[in-house]
Amino acid sequence: MQRRFLDYLVVSLKGIAMGAADVVPGVSGGTIAFISGIYEELLESIDGVNLGFFKTWRTDGFTEAWRSVNGNFLIALLFGIALSIASLAKAIKWLLMNEPILLWAFFFGLVIASVFFIGKQIKSWNWLTILSLILASVGSYLITTAEPFASPESYLYLLFCGFLAIIAMILPGVSGAFILLILGAYQTAINTVNDLFEGLSSMNYELLKEAFLRFLMLGIGAVIGLKTFSRILNWMFKHYKNLTLAILTGFMIGSLNKIWPWKRVLSWRINSHDERVPLLEESILPTSFEGDSKIGLAIGLMVVGYLTIAVLERLGKQKPE
Repeated sequence: MQRRFLDYLVVSLKGIAMGAADVVPGVSGGTIAFISGIYEELLESIDGVNLGFFKTWRTDGFTEAWRSVNGNFLIALLFGIALSIASLAKAIKWLLMNEPILLWAFFFGLVIASVFFIGKQIKSWNWLTILSLILASVGSYLITTAEPFASPESYLYLLFCGFLAIIAMILPGVSGAFILLILGAYQTAINTVNDLFEGLSSMNYELLKEAFLRFLMLGIGAVIGLKTFSRILNWMFKHYKNLTLAILTGFMIGSLNKIWPWKRVLSWRINSHDERVPLLEESILPTSFEGDSKIGLAIGLMVVGYLTIAVLERLGKQKPE
């Protein structure tokens, strides 16, 4: 596909929208790619990035190898995604520290809407899809109540989180940030992006090194997951679409416990910045919350979150074939 500079600028703008979606639990970068008409090209481009690139480079030159993987498209898209994530990470970190109830309320509305969006795509219900939905819901809920098996800042754990979170780049409807949230690594990922840019701007090499290593682990996990999940998910969707959707729907239902805005801290941990942060929390009613529950604003933001997904879904239906 021959593109001009303006075309690549548009691709970068779509990448910015995808990056914004990937930072927010409940909104999928894959959904944005689908709505904006680049989903299939993205999948094909990802699938084309393999060791054959180096063979083509050796035999036909770098230009031909770059063209074979649709390199200009990928670079333009990744630039937009990176720019968006870097811009939003600081704002989300501030909200996590200063207005957690309102932030989680918005996220809760997003995920509720995503549950309906994915669930209504199940065209055929039978005992297997119902059982799968129930088991996925229970399993997901148990994950949200369990103590993490590793520190969210452990390099190996971040590798594992990156491996799972990349599903959002392949599957419309599931958010990579949401996966990180369930695994307890969302705030660590946000802090990593912020620390990376703060280390660069202040020339703090110790901060930069730590942030880069965490970012590298997430990135390596994402690359491995990208190549692994793309084929597995495509196969599952072709052969077991209803079952796959039921599992995803159940997974999101059970994990709503994780993003319920009103929590009571059960135990704490010390992060890499020597800050005391929650380790285990339990969901409580707004009336049992110590302090200002902000219930009116929170409910309003839940509605805004729900409507955000509803609008994206409508845009997706209106996208030309």
